[in-house]
Amino acid sequence: MPSPENTRPHPNPQPSAAKKLVIKVTAGTDAPERCSQAFTVAAVAVASGVEVSLWLTGESAWFALPGRAADFDLPHAAPLPDLIESIQAAGRITLCTQCAARRDITEEDVLDGVRIAGAQVFVSEIMAPGVQALVY
Repeated sequence: MPSPENTRPHPNPQPSAAKKLVIKVTAGTDAPERCSQAFTVAAVAVASGVEVSLWLTGESAWFALPGRAADFDLPHAAPLPDLIESIQAAGRITLCTQCAARRDITEEDVLDGVRIAGAQVFVSEIMAPGVQALVY
């Protein structure tokens, strides 16, 4: 029979590390700090070897277009084009279908490597085992 010490849970169990990080950014130039935080976290996660899927929704949808990120300026923040390049090097960027449609953005308009997908794909990504989802 096991002793009571062996049957109690560890007082500070370590959470299992997420194998994938899905980040949904809803802010753009309307909330620059929140926007920058999302892209920065995604880029740092990619650099750390985490599988990253970044979703552009709402006003951040504009950053799926070539040249738009270069117009974004936030003091003391990494340049958005550099962050996007870092994310695309080993992660995935997805533009929300409805957000693209509301802005008349098509697959022909977006940066190379950016896909357009909808809520069904988003839900399947965030519900997979080992996924951590963040919304900015």
